[in-house]
Amino acid sequence: MTLIPLSPIDHIFTGIGSYPIEFVFAYDRTIDPDRLEGTIEEVVRHFPPIGSVLVKTSEHSYALEPSAHGVHFESTDSAMPFGEGAARYDFLDPVNSVEGEPLTRIKLTQTPEGSVLGVSMSHAVGDGFSYFYFLSAWAKLFHGERILDPSHERHLLIPDAQLRNESPTPGDVLSDCGIFWDERRTATERKKMHWDRLLLSKEELGALLREAQQDCDGRLSYNDVLSALLWKTYLEKWDGEHGDSPTFASCPVDVRRILKNFPRTYFGNAVCLATTSLDYDELAGAPLGVLASTIRTIIAGVDEEYARRSLGTLEALRAQQGLSVLEENHVIHPRSGILITNLSRLPIQDIEFDAGPPVAFDILTPAQRGAVVLPAAEGADVRVCYPV
Repeated sequence: MTLIPLSPIDHIFTGIGSYPIEFVFAYDRTIDPDRLEGTIEEVVRHFPPIGSVLVKTSEHSYALEPSAHGVHFESTDSAMPFGEGAARYDFLDPVNSVEGEPLTRIKLTQTPEGSVLGVSMSHAVGDGFSYFYFLSAWAKLFHGERILDPSHERHLLIPDAQLRNESPTPGDVLSDCGIFWDERRTATERKKMHWDRLLLSKEELGALLREAQQDCDGRLSYNDVLSALLWKTYLEKWDGEHGDSPTFASCPVDVRRILKNFPRTYFGNAVCLATTSLDYDELAGAPLGVLASTIRTIIAGVDEEYARRSLGTLEALRAQQGLSVLEENHVIHPRSGILITNLSRLPIQDIEFDAGPPVAFDILTPAQRGAVVLPAAEGADVRVCYPV
């Protein structure tokens, strides 16, 4: 079998506490389970990583190996409607990003109101763009349509084997990669996770943007302002006033358009972390515009040089420390940080099989201290996940 190597950023999303990408999609009609399962083999031919398992190729490297069993698919019935909150976990079959386990699990549930499709994909397989690229392509193949084939050239993100003389320090990992080398990650207890949902209208977003622009000379975006608002609101809510203790805000940045001669159809993790920090007292006293400007500055700082340096530092860290160091790396500061991901342009309507487009959906990715901006008909739909 052909092995697919993992890039340095792919490796970060392996092991315990490496949260998978998880959504559930509700339909008001029934999806035929036999037809749906019958197209999985075809979609795996285009997207081999989704039908793979993790294998160790050395003391410091994993790879993806195509599994003889392919994607794990389950079809079941339930008397429970789509509902709200924790009940939605029943529509999901979560993956575990460890050796030998399926890295994509799909669960189709027939309810009295229609079908619910739950898809859990290891983050080692791909990022949010890749997740929805796969789902959109699957829907097209289901209808017999042609798709734009993805690129699987993961070697493009693997640096040359020229490692630094000195081992990277936690400070290097933070400054070069926006990632935290800290305490060992632990398994996420889903029952102890709480989700807030914030719905902001266009008018409310406009008012926030106008407020922020008063304290910023440069032009801000809605995403800058939302990220600033979430950073300020939730770090104060979660951690209270801690004086000169640092707080951290991190934002994933897609680098497909940043790296030169890089395929836009790349399937994998083509992201870098942009991270900034302010002490609690500075955060509490800062105007919204100042915080939004800070967010904009760190995102703009993710260029080709930053992306390549980030990959090189992660490669050196793993090569010198071994695979065990991966579970000590966090994309969210575990005690005083927040990760804000913008997924406001998701192609939800494209995930259409034989039951029409989804009438509702939800994100269930167990990212403690993670906030996600999702598409809404008017304004923004923000979900924030945190332990209780």
